[in-house]
Amino acid sequence: MLRSGLYWTVLALAATACASRPQATPQTVPTPAGPAAHHHMPDLPATAGPGFTAADVRFMQHMIGHHAQAVQMAALAPTNGASEAVVRLAQKIDISQRDEIDMMKRWLRERRQAVPDEAHSHAMMMPGMLTTQQLAHLGAARGREFDRLFLNLMTRHHQGALQMVRELFRAPGAGQEPDIFRFATDVDADQRDELVVMERLLHALQD
Repeated sequence: MLRSGLYWTVLALAATACASRPQATPQTVPTPAGPAAHHHMPDLPATAGPGFTAADVRFMQHMIGHHAQAVQMAALAPTNGASEAVVRLAQKIDISQRDEIDMMKRWLRERRQAVPDEAHSHAMMMPGMLTTQQLAHLGAARGREFDRLFLNLMTRHHQGALQMVRELFRAPGAGQEPDIFRFATDVDADQRDELVVMERLLHALQD
């Protein structure tokens, strides 16, 4: 997960935050057209604690649901005739986001916070998430059409995750607890990397 260069950058930024209390904000990327508001089930309880805010807790709760949908999308690639390159990307997303879901649940439990169950996770609707109809459309696609649809929808999904990171760092006092800061900056870096890969794969489909 953590790259060595990013690790030292995170430590340096965290030290600066403690000294001057600025809000760390990763660089922005354009957000795709669509509703910017969150539409989901009523939020689970979220309370502040030593070193973390209620916004930190909600970020973890919501990102569990966001990651769960990415895993659901990735699982379709091997059975829907995806190209080898898309299958490899889907496998990477599956492995990394399952690991991160486990980490987020552990973080919440350790702080005695509510952990979303499977039903709650799938009912959440955060930025970039697919509707039931879009998931059904993806599930019905095959071959080259699946590749095109998967890459476009996963691009939107990743951009939604970047929006969630931006919103975290904009919340007063949020994103400064070391584990949260490290995880959020990892999400930002990893998903930006995958966006570059997906852009390249989409370009190749147009050739």
